[in-house]
Amino acid sequence: LHILEKLTDTIATPNADVKGHAPTMVTRRVPNEFIGALIGPGGKVIQEMQKETETTIVINEDPVTEEGIVEILGVGRKGIDAVMAKIDSILFKPEVGSVYEVKVIKMLDFGAVVEYMDAPGNEVLLHVSELAWERTENVSDVVNMDDVFDVKYFGLDKRTRKEKVSRKTLLPKPEGFVERPPRDNNRGRDNRGRDNRRNDRRKD
Repeated sequence: LHILEKLTDTIATPNADVKGHAPTMVTRRVPNEFIGALIGPGGKVIQEMQKETETTIVINEDPVTEEGIVEILGVGRKGIDAVMAKIDSILFKPEVGSVYEVKVIKMLDFGAVVEYMDAPGNEVLLHVSELAWERTENVSDVVNMDDVFDVKYFGLDKRTRKEKVSRKTLLPKPEGFVERPPRDNNRGRDNRGRDNRRNDRRKD
């Protein structure tokens, strides 16, 4: 018993973290709808991930839940963590009403393409009309490449059927600001119709 106690005293406490060069495997579950996005056309996405991170990735489907079971095998945590970050980016779904930090990655005449800081690779157009409350003639008057700021996510715009984010909605309105009423396109068409009918009656 005395010898056993001595042995116990000399045994070091197991390390919580595996050594950096030790083979490690991590399992991650993903919704079935994202399996295709993780694999990519002809396996392109998963092959690129394996090459860039020096890991081996195996994806199977749970026969009961139909979830994707992603097994990531790598030497050390660096590559595995990179794969996990890529998976998080693919699974990213902005929620309506939420605020996200974004970075300008492309400047356009009609707005700026911004990337979600928490989900690299996920981009959305910030339209010039949503940059500031004041009328913006040039996008570069308000934002520039690599600028980082917050935007609010509004989901799909009913008119354009594209995702909408806004910077200005998070800013205070300028004193005395009066928002212009939306253009009534229908009224213009109705007036033209009435004018045409009047012209027809005159011809008769």
